[in-house]
Amino acid sequence: MKISLGPIQYYWPRNAVFSFYEAMATTKVDLVYLGETVCSRRHELRLADWLDIAARLQRAGKEVVLSTQVLLESGAEVATMHKIAENGNFGVEANDMGAVQRLAGKHPFVAGPHLNLYNLPSLQWMASLGARRWVMPLEMKRSDLTVLQQDRPEGLQTEVFAYGRMPLAYSARCFTARQRNLPKDDCRFSCLEHPDGLLLKTRESEEFLVLNGTQTQSSRVYNLVDTLDDIRSMGVDVVRLSPQARHMAEVIALFDAARMKTLAPADAMARLQPLMPGQGCNGYWHGRPGLEQTSELAQA
Repeated sequence: MKISLGPIQYYWPRNAVFSFYEAMATTKVDLVYLGETVCSRRHELRLADWLDIAARLQRAGKEVVLSTQVLLESGAEVATMHKIAENGNFGVEANDMGAVQRLAGKHPFVAGPHLNLYNLPSLQWMASLGARRWVMPLEMKRSDLTVLQQDRPEGLQTEVFAYGRMPLAYSARCFTARQRNLPKDDCRFSCLEHPDGLLLKTRESEEFLVLNGTQTQSSRVYNLVDTLDDIRSMGVDVVRLSPQARHMAEVIALFDAARMKTLAPADAMARLQPLMPGQGCNGYWHGRPGLEQTSELAQA
């Protein structure tokens, strides 16, 4: 079972992004997804920069996949998606059906988590279009994945989101700019001030959601490190970790240790707690409300 690093969901300065991936090149992560998936106004890096980073990571022995934007709203965004789909050197993760249409029958691709693939006919159709791997929707429970794993199309790999704040929704409106009473087209790149998103609390001061431009995330950090043995036994090929601004190399090392069984699941979970930007959760995996934290060991 491989470990992948998902695309950066936040807006970081250019130098921070290059430094981040320079550090990631020396970790035990096997696959790296690159690109801007949230907002095209994030211009610190252009496509040429992402391709440069991709080449560096490939030379370091990593498999590289370019991710397309989830919500496309302009001709320029569609044109960028076309360029990514036709890059010719790296695999592509399709995050909307426009990207799927562009890739279908031309290039193998990864069906991203935002395509909402919940049943076997959907998987079969996606595989027939050229998908070589699909990423399970974040809210899918273990028992539903088990059913799909039993009859999934031959040659189609399965990837599970296993760590990070969950991207719950996308909107045409920029919530980070709205919080500062700024219009989306004059956001002043407010997201740069929040390297792990802007935490939103309820009136009772409970952590609720994280605002990340046009994306809304969970405030809690999804963490399946204590279920890796179970995930492997289900035939899952890849587990995905979502980048965070700090401690990412340590997070990858702990997942790798749990994967290689050199660290007990409970110990891996305990060591991850101080490295996470928020409280943990795993409710969706167990068929519970997403914000709940259920002990895998207690259920065993």
